Amino acid sequence: MKTQSLQSLKLIVGGALVMSIAASVYGQQKPYSLPGTGQPPGPPPKPAAPAATAPAATTPAEPGTLEKFFNTDIPDVIAKGKFNFNARLRYEFVDQDNFAEESHAPTLRTRFGFTTAPLHGFQGMIEGENVTAIGSYQNYNAAGSNGAGDRPVVADPETTELNQVWLSYAYTNFVSAKLGRQRIALDNHRFVGDIGWRQNMQTFDAATLTGKPVKDLTLFYGYLWDVRRVFGDVSGLPAANTDFDSNSHLFNASYSGLKFGTFTGYAYLLDLENAAGFANSAATYGLSFAGATPLNETVNLSYRAEFALQSDYADSPLDYETEYYNLEIGAFIKPVSFGAGYEVLGSDNGQGFRTPLATGHAFNGWADVFLATPALGLRDLYAFAQVTLPGKLPLRVVYHKYDSDSGSADYGQEFDVQLSRGFGKHWSALLKYSYYDGEDAPFAFDVHKLWAQVEFNF
Repeated sequence: MKTQSLQSLKLIVGGALVMSIAASVYGQQKPYSLPGTGQPPGPPPKPAAPAATAPAATTPAEPGTLEKFFNTDIPDVIAKGKFNFNARLRYEFVDQDNFAEESHAPTLRTRFGFTTAPLHGFQGMIEGENVTAIGSYQNYNAAGSNGAGDRPVVADPETTELNQVWLSYAYTNFVSAKLGRQRIALDNHRFVGDIGWRQNMQTFDAATLTGKPVKDLTLFYGYLWDVRRVFGDVSGLPAANTDFDSNSHLFNASYSGLKFGTFTGYAYLLDLENAAGFANSAATYGLSFAGATPLNETVNLSYRAEFALQSDYADSPLDYETEYYNLEIGAFIKPVSFGAGYEVLGSDNGQGFRTPLATGHAFNGWADVFLATPALGLRDLYAFAQVTLPGKLPLRVVYHKYDSDSGSADYGQEFDVQLSRGFGKHWSALLKYSYYDGEDAPFAFDVHKLWAQVEFNF
């Protein structure tokens, strides 16, 4: 599979170079065909014929439609398109006391692509991605793919792959469609996201449709036939970490015309299969309301309320029906923001509420202990505070207290701290630390995680 991925990357690089050369040539042709641009002077003009015998001026013929398409439209699509480049250098350290060894994972992620300018509503994109481990690949457990099972997981396997390739069509602001491998992130990423925190982004082979039939109303539909997960298309992965084959439908509708927030309703019908089976197939139906409002000139209030029901779906071998809800409130008094929330992922018949396509790192703690909901469910009571320190340094602190939803298990607590800084238009740096203090089985262990990261984005 790596050979095929490398061949795909070579095609991407070759295509990008061809487009770059074409864009460069075209971009130089136009200005250097005009006077006053440093072009060598031509021969002196011939004397004009007497007025009486001068031939009548003729209007140049308009180019035909086909000629205009190939000689004007296509060059414009390339010349006015946009290249993107991202490089993220990260060191991740994990010390988990139920593993014999620690994980040390210095990795470099590079991502580059090209998006054309629109042409009669059509637009296309192609993007490649590479994740490379720096130093020994045996210094961390790459999601089970590299045989380092005595170390904690850092889910950043070495991989080279086609990250996105899609064609879209948009008709004014009314409707747009996209076909191909693409990024999909709905609402706050709680159920469908790109997992952008990991080095290899999650993308979807999908057909999506977005419509805005009336002001403030947005409708979304997506059909997924493959889920390209963060673990990469690499050999040696455990069955549970392989990509999902899919026959899934995503429905999402949001209305933002209210003064105090946005209402969203959704139905996510996930028919998923991988080498581990169909157990992640689930139907989720939910509603949320989120917004912010100023209380006075110095205080702004933010809030979110969400509820969802979930049951087994399609070919799932499970039999359960459970619920999810989240309540959160926060305040911002410059330069400090703070708040608290309570999130519950329920349990039924020995099965916890499932979120297989979520950006899980953003929820239930940065130590990633609860990326999969425990069989007894999870209750997460959390509080957060953020202050901007001198030098434009945002410092964020989060505390979590975890318990089971069914029964009375104490799953412990977690402390998270993050310090970040932007530099100019393209650079950013981040330091991040997480400490999970587990209590009852099966989470009776401690985890320390540390990240140091520098990123360039263009």
